[in-house]
Amino acid sequence: MNKSDLIDAMAADAGITKAAAKKALESFLGNVEKSLKKGNRVSLVGFGSWSVSKRAAREGRNPQTGKTIKIAAKNVVKFKAGSELSNSVN
Repeated sequence: MNKSDLIDAMAADAGITKAAAKKALESFLGNVEKSLKKGNRVSLVGFGSWSVSKRAAREGRNPQTGKTIKIAAKNVVKFKAGSELSNSVN
């Protein structure tokens, strides 16, 4: 399912226009992004939670040349599925 398919499904389920569903989805995604940028955790009980974790700088290897390279430190987004979501998939 891509973003367009999700918007169509949201509009059908909620009985709203596709434009309203698109606006709601973009608002949700924007607010999750803002919260994560601030370093906060976003948690939806039963669905899952997003958090930001720091990945330390490390050394890696270029697979083509075998040469050692330095990989910079960065922040990464992690998602942990909630119990209800995990149970519904299994």
